[in-house]
Amino acid sequence: MSTSGAQRALVTAQLVSAVGDGAYYTCSALYFTHVVGLSAFRLGLGLAVGWTAGSVAGVPLGHLADRRGPRGTAVLFAFAAAAVVATFLVVRSFVPFLIAVSVYATAQSGLGSASQALVGALVSPAERTRLLARLQSTLNGGLGIGAALGGVALYSGTRAAFLGVFALDALSFVACGLILLRLPSVPAAPTPTAPGEPRLAVLHDRPYAVVALLNTVLLLRMPLLSLVIPLWIASRAAELGWLSSVLFALNTVAVLLFQVRTARAVTGLGSASRAVRRAGLLLLASCVVFAGSAAGLPLWVTGAVLVAAAVLQVVGEMHQSAGSWQISFDLAPAHRLGQYQGFFGSGVAVARTLGPLVLTTLLLTWGVPGWLLLGGLFAAAGCAMGPAVRWAERSRTTGPQTAVDTRAVDTSAVDTSAVDTGVAVGV
Repeated sequence: MSTSGAQRALVTAQLVSAVGDGAYYTCSALYFTHVVGLSAFRLGLGLAVGWTAGSVAGVPLGHLADRRGPRGTAVLFAFAAAAVVATFLVVRSFVPFLIAVSVYATAQSGLGSASQALVGALVSPAERTRLLARLQSTLNGGLGIGAALGGVALYSGTRAAFLGVFALDALSFVACGLILLRLPSVPAAPTPTAPGEPRLAVLHDRPYAVVALLNTVLLLRMPLLSLVIPLWIASRAAELGWLSSVLFALNTVAVLLFQVRTARAVTGLGSASRAVRRAGLLLLASCVVFAGSAAGLPLWVTGAVLVAAAVLQVVGEMHQSAGSWQISFDLAPAHRLGQYQGFFGSGVAVARTLGPLVLTTLLLTWGVPGWLLLGGLFAAAGCAMGPAVRWAERSRTTGPQTAVDTRAVDTSAVDTSAVDTGVAVGV
């Protein structure tokens, strides 16, 4: 399989898994509360515990991908996720739900870490960020398709329709695993032989930890459109409640259309750091404009202000994504891509777990001062990324690009001369 063929396979796997996830995310909350009978508190608690488990598991499961090979590990976790989703069909109480959702989040975390390691092993550094942007664009498109299918189940409102959604999600993970199985085999990384070298080296890499922490702060943007903005609109301009779905759709379509184009400007650590700094400033501007929607303006002006803020946010999001992908790979040793990507990716789980609590308290309770404080945090994290990256780069004994290229791949199966102009994110 050529490099371009491997990239198409990764994009296809991303698409099919995203369709299933989109349907699942649309219906799962109502299914577990209305059909299974869980309270909203228990649902939220279970999801928080699940995402925490996934966050903690990211590094050891990424290490497993390094030691056993990322392709086989990714396939294993795709099939494991399918099996866990199937168990949702028979969950009837809180404890089985808690166990199932924790295992599901752990399988998702392992799949993500192994898939990122696959991207690093099969795609050259020059193509990697573009591929990741293409994957992110595909993810948004797949989630949109899945959400539409989930909407059909919501309209039906029957238990059979909800169970059909879970079956679809399980099958999408099976299909994802079968597609990944077609990729070239990537050898396991050699076992570290240096005296005293820790197995989970990323946990001892302070510069990389600081970079990941700054990225996690920027990822607090994730719950804004899906949770905080609808509540903000409802409390400040209830007549515009319908606008929250428009803003979410705007974000999805913008990433689908422009993420690849945005990522083209990111070609190394310098341009990646500048992209993240730009993202922090754009997110600051977005927060300031969102705060302006509380100024008691005419309804149509308030709506226009909210749209403008959402546009600033999605532009900042795309710059932050492109920059962070480049940084996370270029600073990771080639033989530890799995555990380093697992550690960096845990920021998503942290943002999903803590973000709703932090942002609802900060923005809905404090109002305008909360928006300004959040914007200041975004700007500070974005501007601090450059110095943190330079510190991490100085701590490496070899250049990041050299380190990436040292990992062997079966060149009889991968034609490394082929270049795909697309861009992507992880399965």
